[in-house]
Amino acid sequence: MKLKAIYLPQMANFCYMVGDESTHTCGVIDPAFDPRKILDEVRDAGYTITHVINTHGHSDHTSGNAAILEATGAQLCIHKADSEQVTRMLSRVLSRFMGGKGSPKASRLLEDNDIIDIGQTQLKVIHTPGHTPGSICLYTDGNLFTGDTLFVGAVGRTDFPGGSPSQLLASVRQKLYTLPGDTRVWPGHDYGPSPSSTIEKEKRTNPFT
Repeated sequence: MKLKAIYLPQMANFCYMVGDESTHTCGVIDPAFDPRKILDEVRDAGYTITHVINTHGHSDHTSGNAAILEATGAQLCIHKADSEQVTRMLSRVLSRFMGGKGSPKASRLLEDNDIIDIGQTQLKVIHTPGHTPGSICLYTDGNLFTGDTLFVGAVGRTDFPGGSPSQLLASVRQKLYTLPGDTRVWPGHDYGPSPSSTIEKEKRTNPFT
């Protein structure tokens, strides 16, 4: 697996490229703000985008969907509980402010424990409601992409519509903290002292969980 973190500074976001080294195909997780930068970095790495995956439906994680899909013909994947959010008028308006435009409908609606095949690389979907009803994390090869569910030393907000503090804590404790301790955590925003962490470290030191 080839992993590349693409930093998008407007809201301290990370978009991730997860590539399959045997086919040089890849998925991009949460493209936003600067789709041209994302496309250029993926091209420079020598990969072709076949999947766009949103960890949830908020515009700061989806505003680049349309441009990436138009440039690549990739498949758009999002959990079924957040699928309508990305196409609503408010999301379209917010996406415009964030340098993108409204997202098209997803071509694949995800559920808990689904597998996304990118060449010979597999991403496992872990449904982690709390930040939004359809928030997901993605697990592959000892790496966990946590979107806005778990940050380094923090967790996602729960005061937006559809958020739930109790659901978020249950998602983190019951679904993420049961993974191997050396699992590398790659969050959707850089809100910690370093851009990544491990499950073991977050269990020991995260004051919000």
